[in-house]
Amino acid sequence: MTYGFMPGMQSVTFVPDQLVAGNCKIVTQPITIGASQTLLRGAVLGKVTATGEYILSVATATDGSEVPCAILVEDVTTAAGATAPGDAYVMGEFNTNYMTYDASWTVATLTEAMRPYAIYLKTSISGAPPTS
Repeated sequence: MTYGFMPGMQSVTFVPDQLVAGNCKIVTQPITIGASQTLLRGAVLGKVTATGEYILSVATATDGSEVPCAILVEDVTTAAGATAPGDAYVMGEFNTNYMTYDASWTVATLTEAMRPYAIYLKTSISGAPPTS
């Protein structure tokens, strides 16, 4: 039996990005992303108290978003004055090499700040991003 050439057949290889970094249960929830945001998968988010919208967490903010409480599941861009639906990880273990966060944070301060939310951060040598 031979299979030979089969037109239209494709092969797809899944290559995980290594953002998820452990065996801890992963929990996600739908969220609303605040206006004027361009956020990448793995962005550390805080929730604005007045609106309930999630934006990039900045440690020096005073609107509630200074509390990092979620990690963005997929890239999202919102226009000025417009919010967008999104999904966030609200529990799990994550590789800091694949996260994006404001310069006001360090890995050490984020690790402590996110622990009460059951978000555990790891720095994995084997999970370092490629340099090429």
